Amino acid sequence: MDIISAILAINPQASCSVNAEDYDQISWLNGTAEISKADIIAKQAELKTAYDALDYSRKRKVEYDSLNQLELISEDSVAGTTTHKDAVLAIKAKYPKP
Repeated sequence: MDIISAILAINPQASCSVNAEDYDQISWLNGTAEISKADIIAKQAELKTAYDALDYSRKRKVEYDSLNQLELISEDSVAGTTTHKDAVLAIKAKYPKP
């Protein structure tokens, strides 16, 4: 996660500029209170952990989007099959929640 994302997660109203992702090159603007480098680094780690924890969800979405779910549901309803349910369960098994 970048410095700006961490700063805005700490203070959504912050106004600053960052030069080349360098903690020592942050200019605090419009009266924004300075946030310590340690706090920014800790927030970056927290955001990365949260992002990484949802990796399974992003992978599932790609596969769910590739299914023609409405067609599968409709066909299952007519034919009495479980193709849609089976496809969804296979994706969930492939990318389980941590």
